[in-house]
Amino acid sequence: MEIKTIKFYSVNSEYGEFSNFALYPIKLKGKTWPTSEHYFQAQKYKGLPYENKIRKASTPMQAAQLGRSRKVKLRPDWERVKDSVMFDAVRAKFTQHSDLKELLLSTNEAKIIEHTINDSYWGDGGNGKGKNMLGKILMKVRKEISSK
Repeated sequence: MEIKTIKFYSVNSEYGEFSNFALYPIKLKGKTWPTSEHYFQAQKYKGLPYENKIRKASTPMQAAQLGRSRKVKLRPDWERVKDSVMFDAVRAKFTQHSDLKELLLSTNEAKIIEHTINDSYWGDGGNGKGKNMLGKILMKVRKEISSK
């Protein structure tokens, strides 16, 4: 039996809810974040005023642009912690919104891939050669919530 593959990227396409830009607020670390993208980008600057600036960004794209700026120094452990930060954000999103939880569980055993040429770490690089870490985290969260 062939394993089904689900590819997502744009919030306006099928499974767009899987994107960190999808407009689902999350509660983490005692604060509400407009999207998982806001949370993820802000954690690069944990404890700095810049963290709150990103949280208050008006769109996920603005949060991403602020988070990608290197005018403010990244936390020194960022490369080591970024996967767990993303996992926390994705888990919060899919456990705090029952419709998203149902959508993720409805994918059963499908392989979930963030399909984009823009990112070969979180996505597949557009050619399938990327690490697809966001897809892997979505599948890990799916496994965790399906066993509860």
